[in-house]
Amino acid sequence: MQAVQWAEAARAAARAGRWSEAEEMWRKVLGADARHPEALYSLGVHALQAGRMEESIDLLRQACAAAPGEATVWVFLSAALRTAGWPEEAWEAIQGALVADPYSLPALLAKASLLEETSGTAAAVVTYRNALKVAPPSQHWPAHLRGELEHAARLVEAETKAYQDYLLRSLDGLVRQAQPTDRSRWREALSIMAGASRPYLSDANQLYVPRLPAIPFFDRSHFPWIEALEAQTDEIRRELEAALATAQGAFNPYIAYAPGQPVNQWGELNHSDRWSTLDLWKSGAPALENQAMCPATTAALAEVDLARIEGLCPNVMFSALAPRTRIPPHHGETNARVIAHLPLVVPENCEYRVGFDRIQWRPGEVIVFDDTLEHEAYNGSDSLRTVLIFDVWNPLLSADDRAIVLAMSAAARAYGGA
Repeated sequence: MQAVQWAEAARAAARAGRWSEAEEMWRKVLGADARHPEALYSLGVHALQAGRMEESIDLLRQACAAAPGEATVWVFLSAALRTAGWPEEAWEAIQGALVADPYSLPALLAKASLLEETSGTAAAVVTYRNALKVAPPSQHWPAHLRGELEHAARLVEAETKAYQDYLLRSLDGLVRQAQPTDRSRWREALSIMAGASRPYLSDANQLYVPRLPAIPFFDRSHFPWIEALEAQTDEIRRELEAALATAQGAFNPYIAYAPGQPVNQWGELNHSDRWSTLDLWKSGAPALENQAMCPATTAALAEVDLARIEGLCPNVMFSALAPRTRIPPHHGETNARVIAHLPLVVPENCEYRVGFDRIQWRPGEVIVFDDTLEHEAYNGSDSLRTVLIFDVWNPLLSADDRAIVLAMSAAARAYGGA
């Protein structure tokens, strides 16, 4: 019973930073129970910190024998052995830690560090990469491991870039021989192989059509209406500029979550005019007053194969992105339709990413992309960036496919209404 009280007193003293008192209490515990794992471990760590290597190694070896399933004890034994200049024994202790817990972050970092010291950076990178995989997000890294994790991240990033550059150089000739529309695909494959990026998968928030290719940017040949719409760019831009000048109240924040709803990545843009839109159609319903302000735009869109899924689309809007504003990565509602942009006013340093692919908007040149792939936008300029955005049918769907999509959506609405 007295050993239990001494152990409690030792813990309390350690929490208060009274290390001499804690050590005295742990020695009393050890006098009562020579195999007390916590006493052996704590005294071993105290000896390590005081530079008493021989004593530390002896105590920590006893602690490992008493509690072989405690990875942390093995990690400290390895540290003591390494400090004493016994790398082979330190390696064996690290292996003991990983037998106890293969996902121990301190053990993985210690293993990588020992590999880096004894065998070089290349030998350590795989283990550093594994450590980063089991670590929490960087904002939650433990303070006592942050320095090691930052070191790991720097080495892994440098090695990943070197490997990616090597792959790109090695296969550059073959990639250049591929069809222009396929080159980005193979560069992405090499980036994934190097670990520089991850596969981007289609992820629809509402209605997902399986087995459709996840194509970041579609070839223009799929959309026979593009050239006619592009020919109307100047008139559409004039209507946008008139709306911005005379009807700014018609532009509303695109992100508008109600109080109590989780905003996730949208916290900075929620109810913010930094990303605002003027709707011509919204969730399939026409915004008649706004259409009346923009008759040329509305007429031009009448010639476009807009996706029409009741309650979902088309969505047609002028989108205004303020200077120095980023739209964070997100996914769209359905891959049954794809998104078209007609860029109208595009300052320098504006970028758009869909999956792996990045592009610069060019005023008057339509782009069409699958927004169920992760995508984001950035206006890095000092001026407003404006784009006409609208939904069109995924060109890979047949007429029969479209009919099934409409029936699916109707059934979902009917069930929800019931």
